[in-house]
Amino acid sequence: MKFLLPTVAAALTLVALPTLVHAEEAQALSVNLGAVSDYRYRGISQTRLKPALQGGADYALGRGFYVGTWLSTIRWIRDWGTDSGVDTGRANLEWDLYAGHKGELGPGLSYDVGVLAYLYPGNHYGRLPGAANANTTELDGALSFGVATLKYSHAVTHLFGTDKSKNSGYLEAAASFDLGSGFSVTPHIGHQLVAHNGNYSSTDYSLTAAKDFNGLVLSVALVGADTKSIAGAKAYASPVDANKDLGKFGVVLGLKKTF
Repeated sequence: MKFLLPTVAAALTLVALPTLVHAEEAQALSVNLGAVSDYRYRGISQTRLKPALQGGADYALGRGFYVGTWLSTIRWIRDWGTDSGVDTGRANLEWDLYAGHKGELGPGLSYDVGVLAYLYPGNHYGRLPGAANANTTELDGALSFGVATLKYSHAVTHLFGTDKSKNSGYLEAAASFDLGSGFSVTPHIGHQLVAHNGNYSSTDYSLTAAKDFNGLVLSVALVGADTKSIAGAKAYASPVDANKDLGKFGVVLGLKKTF
């Protein structure tokens, strides 16, 4: 938690530099800050079902190219270290860096391709038996037609600390329905396959309703994941509380302000 504000400030400064040079393109920079009652990623809680602070920035470079950064508080790396008695580092933060290109392929059809690095400053997750460093890089590509989007992400490193998991893949589908007056509904489903680890897989799902109050977005999401893929056992029980299923069905509240 204590690393969040200085890291956000540093990240936003880096992203904002082009704007300082080209003031006439200031509208290309978008900054967001917010909080959620539980940070779920691919259906799995990253915060032991507890709240998280989040923030990020996006910068449009022109001609379809973009860069961005996003940050969130997390708990899972320290939790696994606490359970095993191994010092996995004071990694309380996820810091994402990404870049890509998007454009039109035809009437109503668009694409978005890019690279995304998930960084966990100070993590020593690889000290755990059979684990690897938690830092992860994925290449991704998406096709959108109308309200629907199909996206595939491919890991070119170990996947979130899982040893020998390079070439893991995540396929997801979503749709965004604008109901008017700032209201929207977004259904989502995704499937994660972890390579070279007994063909472990997990399917997650969510349904999010949101209301935009002139840049301040309030959201309510129903979210969960099927984590019973390993011999019928819960694959994502909390390492510090075996009674907590980190992929269980739940309600996540969110509040985000975009500037």
